[in-house]
Amino acid sequence: MAATADKFARLAALKPARPVLAARRPGTLRAPEEDDAIGLVLGAGVARNHFGEHLAIRNWYSTPEYSEPSAVTLELLSRVRDESISRRTRASLADTSKWLFLDTETTGLAGGTGTYAFLVGLAWWDAGGLQVEQFFMRDFTEEYSLLCEIAARVEERPVLVTFNGKSFDWPLLENRFTMTRTIAAPRLAAHLDLLHPARALWKLRLGSVRLVELERRVLDARRLGWDREDDVESALIPQHYFDYLRGGPAEPLAGVVKHNQMDLRGLAALFHKIDTMLASPLESSEESEGLDLFGLSRFLQRRGDSMRAQTACAQALAVGLPSPIRPKAQRELAVMARRRGEYEMAVEIWKEMADGSQDDAHACEQLAIYYERRAKDICRAIEFAKLGLLKLRRQRSILLRGLRDSYLAARLARWEKSFKERVARLEKKAWPSSPVRRPGAPEVGEPPAKPALW
Repeated sequence: MAATADKFARLAALKPARPVLAARRPGTLRAPEEDDAIGLVLGAGVARNHFGEHLAIRNWYSTPEYSEPSAVTLELLSRVRDESISRRTRASLADTSKWLFLDTETTGLAGGTGTYAFLVGLAWWDAGGLQVEQFFMRDFTEEYSLLCEIAARVEERPVLVTFNGKSFDWPLLENRFTMTRTIAAPRLAAHLDLLHPARALWKLRLGSVRLVELERRVLDARRLGWDREDDVESALIPQHYFDYLRGGPAEPLAGVVKHNQMDLRGLAALFHKIDTMLASPLESSEESEGLDLFGLSRFLQRRGDSMRAQTACAQALAVGLPSPIRPKAQRELAVMARRRGEYEMAVEIWKEMADGSQDDAHACEQLAIYYERRAKDICRAIEFAKLGLLKLRRQRSILLRGLRDSYLAARLARWEKSFKERVARLEKKAWPSSPVRRPGAPEVGEPPAKPALW
């Protein structure tokens, strides 16, 4: 009987424990002891709760200042396919007192059960500035205490704002909550990951959209009163923590804490910048880069705001774009104008592109379609179709010169065949009763006369 009871006791121990309600109450804070070197170096207090102790660092910053997010920005950032989810999300986002900026410093970037978040930084708007609170575990045994405190803060403010947090930070923390089998992961009301809009807005110009690069080249961090001259490299952060655990110096971790603080401040400033770009009426573009405006246009188009996307794309072309990017912007602007029924605007763009753009063959094809289907001018459609065929042949000879790209060659061959079939069909449509070519008309592929409207 004793052996049977022992077996059942061991099975019962494997059953997941219920989340402890006491874990939701924030703990008390006291000054570190004189022998607590890491606490003194970090300027931290010792927080204690139901599960034990960890370090807590609290600071308030006047910059970046609080600014009320616009309804337009919240609508664009929270737009999802499920409209019922979208409505709930927007309702949560409207209350900025429920927002919580989050950033973690971990023992590795691979994720998984062996990766710990040894420093978790949280921030929220308070008194017009940014209140920052960071939780640090001096040893892995303090993880439960740290997670308990995070759960309490997220329950108070269930709208997370992160930078790549949907892919890394929050899944990692959810995994750590699950591993405790005691502290349930708090449910989020909404989660804004600013990496995705930042990538859409600035990747064309910057290439790299790391938060450090955005601070330096987009946010103008020096104007806000901070810089990263003595910043710790992200790749070295796990090693600094492991060195400390092995008895190494605590001083390098002060740089890690500052790095985390900077990330949180940069995150808050980044949201303000994104909010300014998405909410502005776009009447003025003197201070905006052409590539940024084109990125904004693409972002707005993907989020369904086609009217403002068209305005931003037109402004990007007016401000100026690099020669490899300009044809793409022209093409997208023409497509948006056509979809909105603004055919005259689309035709003007296509004619400009056909007169020397890298995408001139495509422009001629679109003009041929327009004159056939909208303007009902078959002769003009034939002229542009033949001009497009000529330009495509020239483009094909240039692109394939010295290259052995079978895929590109096949694609251009299919396109050339399509042009030939279009010319033949249009000529048959223009002169259906005569199988003979119209006197004076050029052969298929022969350079046509320059269209009279040019």
